[in-house]
Amino acid sequence: MTLNASLLDISIDEQARWRRRMNVTVPAAVVREEEERAARNLASRANLKGFRKGRVPARMIESRFRGTLRQEALDRLIGDAYREALKARALRPISEGQIEDVRYEPDADLSFSVAFDVEPTFEIEKLGGFVVERPVPTVTDEHVDDVLQRIREQAGVWKPAEEGPPVDKDMVSVQIVRLTADGEETDEGREYEFVLGQGDAIPDIEDAIRTLQPGGSGEFDVAFPEDFPDEARRGHAEKVRITLKGRREMELLDLDDDFARQVGDFETLDQLEAKIREDLERDAEEQAESVVRGRLLDALLEANPFEIPVSMADRYADSVIGDQGKDLDPERLAEVRERIRPEAERVVKRIMLIERVAETQSLAATEDDLDARIEEIAAANDTDPAKVYAQLQKSGRLEALERELTERAVFDFLKTQSEIIEAAAP
Repeated sequence: MTLNASLLDISIDEQARWRRRMNVTVPAAVVREEEERAARNLASRANLKGFRKGRVPARMIESRFRGTLRQEALDRLIGDAYREALKARALRPISEGQIEDVRYEPDADLSFSVAFDVEPTFEIEKLGGFVVERPVPTVTDEHVDDVLQRIREQAGVWKPAEEGPPVDKDMVSVQIVRLTADGEETDEGREYEFVLGQGDAIPDIEDAIRTLQPGGSGEFDVAFPEDFPDEARRGHAEKVRITLKGRREMELLDLDDDFARQVGDFETLDQLEAKIREDLERDAEEQAESVVRGRLLDALLEANPFEIPVSMADRYADSVIGDQGKDLDPERLAEVRERIRPEAERVVKRIMLIERVAETQSLAATEDDLDARIEEIAAANDTDPAKVYAQLQKSGRLEALERELTERAVFDFLKTQSEIIEAAAP
């Protein structure tokens, strides 16, 4: 049966944050027609003793299966009426409808309510006139030296150290056995290998290891911090025996031209340092640009406030939580959602603002824009544009690239509408 929306009594209650409550009434005659249809349908399938299959009288079916028939009719009526009511009122929910206040009595109208969220609509009254400070991108010799040191460590070789307690940046191999208060072992212990001073072990464990010689062991009382992953051990103290099975020190290469040739396509150390500085300056420029974009959006949001449905923020929060949410009980998941909801709302509002500006200012990326960008990527990688397009399409990255181009156009436009000033040098 297809319900005619003109037969339905429909009213809409507008609630906060784009929540809608749709109240629907289905006339008793339509309800009865659906109940009879359900009875005929079941009669055609029923196989009762004394009757040929499909020949059971509808009245007998109604008498014997009245509860089942009413539930089947109710489910179908609510589903059909809900869909037709949405069409009649041109509503497009963005959240699953919650059925409420169902009233379904014999020979009476059926009434129910459905609560759902709709997509926000808003206007941008002020597009510019803001003063936004741009941080000064700064790259110092110390920054370059830090990168060089990381490259040295990545290219370093671990060498065994036979004597002396370990220090930060040493690779240590330890066995940790949990003990009772009387010093009795509670298990066989576990072996771990990690770099000391990188936060891979709790502070008390690392402090204890620093007191040991290779091959030595000791008993220690260790306290587990409040943010320890295992909730059952947070804030608790335990007695453990730690054995330092070995430690290794990193042997670093000298910073010279040979080092530069070994780590990349460079003839001299000066060339390597110049490339590092160039990369750092580009990253600093991109970071400064990111700050400007964020500040522009914040100013735009402050000048054009609007609300979004809770369901939109929760969907974004769920995407941030990811698969970890599967391991959380409903109460804990709700707590995590609530904690990150303010940031989720802020991000969703920013996304909607960008889309709205692109729409109102006709800044959405075109096919020509996409083709031009693909050709740039192909030229930079010395390959064919058709290959790049195929790879982007296969990996599902075409839409992301289109959004990237649209966002770039939006921010280029927004910067022309406001004043961007350089921050004072520190």
